[in-house]
Amino acid sequence: MNTLITWIKWIGFLGFMFVMGCDIIVPEEPADEDLLDGPLSGLSYEEQLQFLKGDIAFNDDVFTPETGLGPIFVATSCGSCHPGDGKGHPSTTLTRFGQTEPNTSLGLPGAPQLQNRAIPGYQPEKLPEGTPHMKFTPPAVTGLGLLAALTDAQILENADPNDEDGDGISGVPNYITPPDYFIPQWYHQSQNGKYIGRFGKKAAAVDLLHQTTTAYNQDIGITSTFEPKDVYSDLTIDPEVSDQTVRDVVFYLRTLKAPIQRKPADPDIMHGREVFNTLQCSSCHIPKWTTPESDIAALSNKTFYPYTDLLLHDMGPGLDDGATEGSAETYEWRTPPLWGLGLSPDSQGGKYFLMHDSRAESIEEAILMHGGEAQYSHEQFQLLSSEEKEALIKFLESL
Repeated sequence: MNTLITWIKWIGFLGFMFVMGCDIIVPEEPADEDLLDGPLSGLSYEEQLQFLKGDIAFNDDVFTPETGLGPIFVATSCGSCHPGDGKGHPSTTLTRFGQTEPNTSLGLPGAPQLQNRAIPGYQPEKLPEGTPHMKFTPPAVTGLGLLAALTDAQILENADPNDEDGDGISGVPNYITPPDYFIPQWYHQSQNGKYIGRFGKKAAAVDLLHQTTTAYNQDIGITSTFEPKDVYSDLTIDPEVSDQTVRDVVFYLRTLKAPIQRKPADPDIMHGREVFNTLQCSSCHIPKWTTPESDIAALSNKTFYPYTDLLLHDMGPGLDDGATEGSAETYEWRTPPLWGLGLSPDSQGGKYFLMHDSRAESIEEAILMHGGEAQYSHEQFQLLSSEEKEALIKFLESL
């Protein structure tokens, strides 16, 4: 009897706590600026439904051998490389190889990407010793639709191949031969049948459909009508993911919100932004862009702050991996967007893994790895006072 009464008292107490103290039991919802995932505002009801379908396909669909995985692969889902739509971890880093000069393929078996895992009964690929290669850590995927909506003319406004303004910075586009399924839009400009790449560490993907179908094929070993060749047999096989699912994922990537800067009015952060500009970091990491009209209303005429110019830059011998993609030189890298930088540890196990291959484990370490066209910024950073460095890092972590 006493035991029964005790249980009744406990149930009553818990009920009271639930009614009177939900704020104690239920954790507070994270602020929007503390999360990378989430849709753009202004989507229609139908667009929200497609966003949800793409979200499920990107983050929840885990492939198995029964649903087409492999037989060789890198990951089992999109979300496993981009947790929470954020940056990947060194454990999910990709290996690219097979091109050591611009626009020249060596024709190596297995190129352009190493599939380092395999389902039971198969052997993963191994890179021949001494083969030049690049390691690519998966980037955050938020805000990509805004970058995709920019016109080629906008991107080319910042290109300066011959450094005519004498500032030591000569950004150039990576001109890519597009896949057969690429359909140029009004804002694309052809140069001898090639188009400006926008996505990837070397800007080797011309649009988000190109990026998505390549990732399905090269990362997960999944064929589609867009990329029908099996990475293991090199034979054309039946599609293992539907066109609709691919397009849902592309729509999801196009309509993910942009990262939101945190505490922009903080005096230290405002001072850090001034230091950022003084170091000429903003010459490549261009802060502000505005989209033109888009087929998605929520992407039209939007001003956003990604901190990139989408161009290739000579980053010096320290970042020359001896391998490349498209028209890029081995020492050239696309300026990565800085938005969302401060949230990177949330998806990287609680610490930073920065640069194209995770070699930098702090923002300061990443800055000091910049060379080539960024050598001036590198040197000026070293001359900063401790207070100026702290303000700069705080600004970058606010993005």
